[in-house]
Amino acid sequence: MDGTADTQDSDWGPFGRPLFDDPSTRHLARVGVVDIGSNSVRLVVFDGAARSPAYFYNEKIMCALGEGVSETGYLNPTGRARALAAMQRFKRLADGMGLPPLTAVATAAMRDSADGAAFAQEIEDETGVKVWIIDGAEEARLSAQGVLLGWPGSYGLVCDIGGSSMELAEISGGTVGKRITSDLGPLKLKALKGGKKARRAAIRTRVAELADYMGPQSNRLFLVGGSWRALARIDMHRQDYPLHVQHEYRMTRRDVTATARYIAEADLEELRLACGLSSARMALVPYAAEVLKELLSVFKPADIALSSYGIREGMLYEQMPQRLRDRDPLIEACRFAEAKDARLPGFGKTLYSFVEPLFKSAKPERKRVIRAACLLHDVSWRAHPDYRADICFDNATRANLGGLRHSERVYLGLALMYRYRNNPAASPFAGLIDLLPPEARLEAEVLGKAMRFGAMLWMSRDTKIGTLHWAPKKRVLRLSLNPDSWPLYGEVAQARLESLANTLGAELAVRLKT
Repeated sequence: MDGTADTQDSDWGPFGRPLFDDPSTRHLARVGVVDIGSNSVRLVVFDGAARSPAYFYNEKIMCALGEGVSETGYLNPTGRARALAAMQRFKRLADGMGLPPLTAVATAAMRDSADGAAFAQEIEDETGVKVWIIDGAEEARLSAQGVLLGWPGSYGLVCDIGGSSMELAEISGGTVGKRITSDLGPLKLKALKGGKKARRAAIRTRVAELADYMGPQSNRLFLVGGSWRALARIDMHRQDYPLHVQHEYRMTRRDVTATARYIAEADLEELRLACGLSSARMALVPYAAEVLKELLSVFKPADIALSSYGIREGMLYEQMPQRLRDRDPLIEACRFAEAKDARLPGFGKTLYSFVEPLFKSAKPERKRVIRAACLLHDVSWRAHPDYRADICFDNATRANLGGLRHSERVYLGLALMYRYRNNPAASPFAGLIDLLPPEARLEAEVLGKAMRFGAMLWMSRDTKIGTLHWAPKKRVLRLSLNPDSWPLYGEVAQARLESLANTLGAELAVRLKT
């Protein structure tokens, strides 16, 4: 079947019609949310593809509102002054960006303190921003929804640790189930009297209570929160891991144990500087590590994944219609990038249809990454030709894309690198490429060279460019070109097709359709 780009009314296949500019979701094109936590106050402005937005603006101010609440019952006065100043700044920024009204929530520190409600009213009086003080169950639900924004349809246990509390929520089939809150926040553990022995006894007791309520949770454990991200950054440092993207970073129980020991034995100031952590965050990491070790010992999850998406993304997810929630965040983000930056928006689907016969046996999860590559194949055309391949790789591996494992990021980046460079042997990204097994590296090279050739047959989004047929057992690659495409099959295009055939170890056959 000929690869043909879609017209406005045609079938978009299993991924559905793009919704980033649909009237029902256009109000999500730029949304500002504020999270007033026990440690920090953060403003995030989401922008772009509604299902997988970019972070247009992201600012955090460490206020330590929850410091001392356990002892005094009141918010930290210094933190309160800093938080109010932060909210005044954030309101001014939101007005300057022309945002709709900010959505602001406050969590454990303000709900636990005697003056939390009064402070929420003061913020509203001073800035006009309404602050919703949410309970622990609601905090757990929103954090779990944030995870679902990045992993639609996922299942497992979401663990969100803040400064003064820790929440657990069960997710399954795209919905949030049981949820519970606890006082296992590092700020409260730090203030607990009795030293390490008392602290560990309290952690064991609390985690046992959480396990009794949540029941068996042996699937994936999703870690949400700044202390978990700091712990993951230290784990990356300990292992000299080459890709410093925390979202979807995986750890094992053995990794966590080794890193907790590494932290306990380290000079914390030296480790903080090496990992680029703030002093306030580093001071809480050892307490968070103790909690995580006990969680893993009790729940025994099958694997552990870091989620950069949490309560703020959950607040965005809350505003989405269900049909948008059901979309693949990777594909939606790539479609948005193509529509915004490609020279011929819509040709990515034509290209996917053209190269797909090379990957007939690929699993659905691989085909979605192949589709993403085709959508992104031309979005970096403005870069200098000498650096375009490297920029493609760098963008793919480090971009804010949801629904991508680290290995898939590298696969996507490598394919796009081959799209622009026939032989990237001198690439500066060798350490990252080593994260892929040899067979995946070869497949990414095939995809990149197929896109590199297919791009030579570009005329318009509705052009029928021809058909590839791949017989892997016979090692024969056939190309059938339409009469309109035949004049495009010049010397450069022939060389690119021959390079693809050589990579496949294939005999090449080319014919003109009549």
